[in-house]
Amino acid sequence: MPPLRTFAPRKSALVIAAVAGAGLPLLSAAPALAHGYTTAPPSRALLCQQGTVRNCGPIQWEPQSTEGPKGFPAAGPADGTICAAGDSRWAPLDDPRGGAWPATSLTSGASFTFTWKLTAAHATTSFRYFVTRDGWNPTQPLTRAQLDLTPFLQVNYGGRIPPYSVAHTGTLPAKHGRHMILAVWDIADTGNAFYQCSDVNFG
Repeated sequence: MPPLRTFAPRKSALVIAAVAGAGLPLLSAAPALAHGYTTAPPSRALLCQQGTVRNCGPIQWEPQSTEGPKGFPAAGPADGTICAAGDSRWAPLDDPRGGAWPATSLTSGASFTFTWKLTAAHATTSFRYFVTRDGWNPTQPLTRAQLDLTPFLQVNYGGRIPPYSVAHTGTLPAKHGRHMILAVWDIADTGNAFYQCSDVNFG
């Protein structure tokens, strides 16, 4: 990134005066939009950012940006585009890679603490966690038919703003073998949510 350029106060004042005199609106700092990604279990977006998985495209620089329409599962990203939040820029996250994404080992039915890193917090409705059904096909892009559509863990925020480090402890579902956990962060005051897919193995 090139260094920021600074101007002497008098010159800045002249620039502002010129813009105002031209009848153009002055730009003000807009509030930050919400962004974040799951760190435990690590999401596909985070694995790309860390370089654990290669050939991910631009998501490697923006693991926090998997933002798409909220309302899942009734609305939200289309089937086959859920991990990328329906955004074609992040399409490599939907590629199952033959079922070869690194998977985090979990214990069926055990207590587990899910964690997020937020780069910009926002008023929040809830964080919800879904898991794939038994017999799902890890070599196919994720669809609603492959998921248990009732979250096994839901933490409601009622519009409160979460901290930048978020932790939710709950009981893992009774599963065995390879699965995927879909974490959905529902934003309260926009029409969007954040979607994070984590490959896991219950042994």
